[in-house]
Amino acid sequence: MTGNTIRAAVVDRAGDPFVIRDLTLDNPRDDEIVVRIVGVGLCHTDIVAQSGGFGYTGAGVFGHEGSGIVEKTGSAVTKFRPGDRVAISFRSCGECVQCKDGYPSYCHTMPQLNYAGTRIDGSTSIFNGDEPVTSNFFGQSSFANFAITYERNLVLVPENFPLEMAGPLGCGIQTGAGAIMRSMACEEDSILLITGGGSVGLSAVMGAAIQHCATIIVVEPLSSRRELAHNFGATHSIDPTAEEDLAAAIRKIAPSGVNYALDTTGRPETIEAIFGALAPRGLVGLVGIAAPGTLIPIDINTIMTPGSRIMGIIEGDSDPETFIPELIAHYQAGRLPFDRMIKTYPLSQINEAVSDQHQGICVKAVLLP
Repeated sequence: MTGNTIRAAVVDRAGDPFVIRDLTLDNPRDDEIVVRIVGVGLCHTDIVAQSGGFGYTGAGVFGHEGSGIVEKTGSAVTKFRPGDRVAISFRSCGECVQCKDGYPSYCHTMPQLNYAGTRIDGSTSIFNGDEPVTSNFFGQSSFANFAITYERNLVLVPENFPLEMAGPLGCGIQTGAGAIMRSMACEEDSILLITGGGSVGLSAVMGAAIQHCATIIVVEPLSSRRELAHNFGATHSIDPTAEEDLAAAIRKIAPSGVNYALDTTGRPETIEAIFGALAPRGLVGLVGIAAPGTLIPIDINTIMTPGSRIMGIIEGDSDPETFIPELIAHYQAGRLPFDRMIKTYPLSQINEAVSDQHQGICVKAVLLP
């Protein structure tokens, strides 16, 4: 096996904690780019992968909110060069109907390019000795000090933007903000409900403030996150643990119902309450990951009679090449202060970061290799 030694956080078996280990990163192919990682966000999707949720059983390196500096490019790469500051987002083909229509998060080959744990030909970019390691996660596997990625993953980051924070723009931030600004395109003066005050939910709050929604209701059990939601623009918040009837609590704030709702929890009982609080023709966006086989417990007539709508949302319907620069501009103008929910950890403390994020000690962990 030829390549370069990297330091990475690896999961040896599904459900195991992360272990920091020296591994080998393959030499880049003609269409590949090596990025030196300076920061990588910790996303719930990474924890799902760690637990074996994508079907991974052997050793794996995850991480899909990386940012860093281009170290080396393959001969076929034309858009980037060594020294470029970049955020790394999800991978898409650029050739299918969805990609050409500006919806690369619904790329026809999204599962193969992002979730397979290998290159498209079945090979991996990371090895432990001669043993292949599940990698190429979202076209990057950036829980490491170096990662192999691709042109369509990368977005240039301006010099006056803190590079270590750019990675979460590539997934969590663009998912939450994009759900409001792009997927559902919430209108000015509309009434919006957001269930869950993690990084995606709070990004949605900031997106709603940018859209000038009139009423922004956040449902979140942790008081610190409810307070942060208000700082980001929420007009109301609800502690679901203090309410016997969540739908009724929402309707106390919005008697005619909410026009839009974004669920980041994936909890069927929460989604059921949302439908009890919708206005006629209300739209529900779903971004929360649920266990395979989880069903929405809604009577068909409950949806049909008021014309309720449901939409699944991946990556906020974002085209990273255009949307991440837009988000950076909002941050620089003070409209998207997502840095206020970030806490940094050395990559070596990844297990502590996972625990802190799970307990609500921090909202969004960013790991520094």
